[in-house]
Amino acid sequence: MSWNPILDPDTPIGDAVDAIETVIVPRSRDIGAFEVRRALPAPERRMVGPFIFFDQLGPVEFLTGQGFDVRPHPHIGLGTVSYLLKGRMHHRDSLGTDQWIEPGAVNWMNAGHGITHSERTDGEMRQSPFSMFGVQTWLALPESQEDAPASFQHAARADLPLLEGEGKQVRVILGDVYGAQSPVALPSEGFYADAALAPWAALPLPDNHEDRAIYVLEGAVRVAGDLFEAGRMMVFRPGDRISVRAGAQGARLLLLGGATLEGPRYIWWNFVASSRDRITAAKEAWRAGDWQHGRFRLPPGDDSEFVPLP
Repeated sequence: MSWNPILDPDTPIGDAVDAIETVIVPRSRDIGAFEVRRALPAPERRMVGPFIFFDQLGPVEFLTGQGFDVRPHPHIGLGTVSYLLKGRMHHRDSLGTDQWIEPGAVNWMNAGHGITHSERTDGEMRQSPFSMFGVQTWLALPESQEDAPASFQHAARADLPLLEGEGKQVRVILGDVYGAQSPVALPSEGFYADAALAPWAALPLPDNHEDRAIYVLEGAVRVAGDLFEAGRMMVFRPGDRISVRAGAQGARLLLLGGATLEGPRYIWWNFVASSRDRITAAKEAWRAGDWQHGRFRLPPGDDSEFVPLP
């Protein structure tokens, strides 16, 4: 049995308990250019499967000349997923990647032992008004992958499997969902999907994963008689058969989860690790600022500034 703090032989499951284990109301915080809503980590739940961080970005409207600039900053021990519904984001990293991400596409950045990246809305985007709406998530890496070299994968919207029928559209972002497999390779078992539901359409949750959750992006869904509107994450008990039904206006959901990891994870700033020693070493490497010979490099083409260690 993999590590999971909620699994206990004395805890009843199935019909003996409520369908939803935890409801998370994201905390809002202002990061300058716009507000984000953070669902993970939360006091109620630190992780869902390998997912350790979940931020909703926007929706926000930028005027001409406006946008955001997330300066180069480091990561270790995690993979980041940027998934947009509206807008575009310019990603550069220390591997030399220079990639725009657009709605429905996936940027999967595996930090491994260490990577540095920036995210900006620059260039022609600031020549006219634009909207931004999306979600950024982090997946903690298994211990065997924490010291592996960093890597990057991009999958265009057209390359992601799309399942349709009975008033539902499900786009498979990561992993295995309803038998369809994303082309993006993951280091551990997990899944992530974007589901659009017509009014009153019902969607069963995948039942082949240990941890499962849904996040309501738009509209509302009903679960076991209770209505949950946009901006709520519901985490479900392992093994329960769950179905959600959209309300009168339909719904847009993100489904996520997977196998729990072999042990807990520590998180500090942009670092995730199975030990505090790994985080301490990363702190010292970033503080040293040896971009030529040290652990971290700055992204080519975006190396004139960086975020200092807090």
